[in-house]
Amino acid sequence: MLSVADRYLFTEIAKVFSAIILTLLMIMVSMLLLRTLEDINLGALGSDAVLRYLGLQVLRDASNLLPPAFFIAALVTLGRLARDSELIAFGACGFGPVRLYRAFLLFVVPLSLVTGWFALVGKPYASLQIQIIEDTKGERSTQIAGLRAGRFYQQEDGNITFYAASIDDANRFAGIFIQDRRAEAPRLILSREGLYQRDLVTGEQRVILEEGRRYDGEPGSANYSLAEFERYTYFLAPENRTKIERRRRAARPTRDLIGSHSLLDRAELGHRLASPLAIYTLALLAIPLTSLSPRQRGTGRLLLAFLAYFAFFNLQRLAESWFETGVTPAWMGALWYQVAILLLVYLSLAPGSFWCRQWLDRVRRSPPDVDPCESRSRFKI
Repeated sequence: MLSVADRYLFTEIAKVFSAIILTLLMIMVSMLLLRTLEDINLGALGSDAVLRYLGLQVLRDASNLLPPAFFIAALVTLGRLARDSELIAFGACGFGPVRLYRAFLLFVVPLSLVTGWFALVGKPYASLQIQIIEDTKGERSTQIAGLRAGRFYQQEDGNITFYAASIDDANRFAGIFIQDRRAEAPRLILSREGLYQRDLVTGEQRVILEEGRRYDGEPGSANYSLAEFERYTYFLAPENRTKIERRRRAARPTRDLIGSHSLLDRAELGHRLASPLAIYTLALLAIPLTSLSPRQRGTGRLLLAFLAYFAFFNLQRLAESWFETGVTPAWMGALWYQVAILLLVYLSLAPGSFWCRQWLDRVRRSPPDVDPCESRSRFKI
């Protein structure tokens, strides 16, 4: 049976957590909505798919949003209870830190299960559906690839300049201008029309030109060549292959990653397991980082809480990157940072803990060692 104090703490942290998660959701949805409206304006996404696209993005990022929301809610709840001297009243009734951890578990366990479902089931499903929509966007319009009519675009540090006077819905260009300065002799290509193509598997981008001219040579010199063509294929810089592989791996079901010997698959599995495990780690950090008495100065603990918060989530990305690139050994995995943050926080708080101060008082009160020979001489005198 739950005690009154357990239900009270559960209700308080649930209210604060609900307010924080709703605020973060509103911020995230507003930012995603701006990006989605830009795609609609470019013609790459239909207005009928806006709500579904936004829902899938929220489902994909929900597991990353719950742990920081819980940590902030725990700090705010405990800080309010300490400021109102309620934690002191709990301690006087025998409701100490151990009971606080127990009351927190009543909220942490179901929250970690929900976070685990979002990370292990919802995230790969949403990533797959988002990839399908983005591939459809790439087929519907070339503007999503960064090409719009009436604008000059440069690639490879300005060595390639591309311009198209108009672009229709069938990915066809008209009035094409391309300047290529990668070779020793600059190249200028003019074409009446062309077609843009992008390989969804390899990320290769190319423009197929029709009925145009090519000029090779330095402007202002007589050493140049002129050629006319009916069909000419010009390759643009491909998409980042690493980014494509990462998107594919994020869409794989979790059951396919379990037991895989691939380092990248293990890194992806560790990334998904990090969110539900982070709920327990942050719960263990929240209680010692809270000042239990209003007379205690909470500035140091508050600063340590902010440092632990930013170090935790920054080390998460760093640990995953090190694990993928092989910087850290495979036996360490990608979750070692959670144990490291726990140890650092508890060691930094150990000098001010009750048990450490009690041990220091015993050491100070213990009598100094007396030489037995000296004590016998005193008795003889």
